[in-house]
Amino acid sequence: MEVKQQEASVGRFSADILCRNVADDSMVVIENQLEQTDHSHLGQLITYAAGLDAKTLVWVVKQFTEEHRAAIDWLNLHTDEDFQFFGVEVEVFRIGDSPPAPRFDIVAKPNDWAKVTRQAQRSSTGHSDLQKLYLEFWDIFGDHSEEDGRFKRPKPQPDKWLGWGSGGKETSLCTQICFKESWILLDVYIGGRNCEAHFHLLKAQKEQIEAELGYPLVWDDRPGMKSCSIFIKKEVETNDRSRWEEYSHWLLNRLAEFGDVFRPRIKQLEASEWVPATDSREAAVELD
Repeated sequence: MEVKQQEASVGRFSADILCRNVADDSMVVIENQLEQTDHSHLGQLITYAAGLDAKTLVWVVKQFTEEHRAAIDWLNLHTDEDFQFFGVEVEVFRIGDSPPAPRFDIVAKPNDWAKVTRQAQRSSTGHSDLQKLYLEFWDIFGDHSEEDGRFKRPKPQPDKWLGWGSGGKETSLCTQICFKESWILLDVYIGGRNCEAHFHLLKAQKEQIEAELGYPLVWDDRPGMKSCSIFIKKEVETNDRSRWEEYSHWLLNRLAEFGDVFRPRIKQLEASEWVPATDSREAAVELD
């Protein structure tokens, strides 16, 4: 996580710490209460979630009452997997003459597996056989994502792609699997009105980017469309379920590599810095 702001204003209240989850670009609110939990702070936490569009809320206190711990458990149980609520107790220890040191104890946290499974079961109703196949693959992918530890478990989708944060600028990293054409793919999707500028600014760094990744990429400016893509693709046997674990790890590794290489560059993109190359045919007409 990276800290974005302390005392982030939400109406007449202020959230203690606002952070960004670098894995998916979602907001994280941390509320500190150096006393026993109370209803007022629980209400403020919900207010901060709404006002700051936070997906993860962390309530750090001296002591949780059983009622408020149960409230955090209830929120985790009855909200979908996009939201996470944590209850944390803090104690301060000192050994001899050493400086005081805090110890954090998580007393309430989400059960992601239960939430994702429940949501997937609800979502599967009414889906086609192909959509159910996507749900099944992404659920298994989620298992390996959780074991991997580098990414939050994603919500299974009845589609061939899952989107991940990439640093803004109307871009996203996408993990994809296509059962009809038998391939898996990881791409940087670039959308918005500045997609062409952002694409070419990144392409200007093509040699360095591919050297850092250690493999070549496909750079697709999608002429006539309102988006561009930079991707790596692998032909696979998508219907061989025994290899889904292998495909999941391939996608997760590429996702981590793309994140390391592209996210810092995407954050620095400024569309105004791109100067389109002059079309030689137009230049010839002007000279005539």
